[in-house]
Amino acid sequence: MLGAALAAALSAASGPAAAEALRAGVFDPPRPAPPFALRGSDGETLDLARYRGKLVVLAFGFTSCPDVCPTTLGVLASARKKLGARAADVQVVYVTVDPERDDAARMRGYLAAFDPTFVGGTGDPDALAAVREQYGIVAAKVAQAGGDGISHSSYTYLIDRAGRLRALVPYGRTADDYAHDLDILLRE
Repeated sequence: MLGAALAAALSAASGPAAAEALRAGVFDPPRPAPPFALRGSDGETLDLARYRGKLVVLAFGFTSCPDVCPTTLGVLASARKKLGARAADVQVVYVTVDPERDDAARMRGYLAAFDPTFVGGTGDPDALAAVREQYGIVAAKVAQAGGDGISHSSYTYLIDRAGRLRALVPYGRTADDYAHDLDILLRE
């Protein structure tokens, strides 16, 4: 659902101020982030309404990812540090694409290595597939040395305090890029 509209929304961003201000791809106009309810790595129900009033950085990945996921989480942890005290108004949410291996306890330990405030989301395969579909995330098992891995979409979403999709950040952006965009959204 969101995947098809995603490319159109990002390419149709016509507001020059918004396009120049944020370094990430902008949703213009912003639209409500699709809702979901998963098991949180903190033992609570994970849904976006829980973080209304904060910015949410929504990422998808898995705990045994060898490269993209730990790189992204490290960058997000660094970006939060750059924000100083304002980082308290930014919540990183990391939804697994590997429900067979990633239970809440495993995600909690994995995410704590990057930043103890990060919250993971897991659930049954159907629930997670529905969330991925809502956000246009593709994930597929692939054979790798040492066992199966998962190839998946590697962008992140920036969701504003009102629960609206504001930006899509491609893999490879720096902590400075994230801090820049989060700073702009925090000042709104």
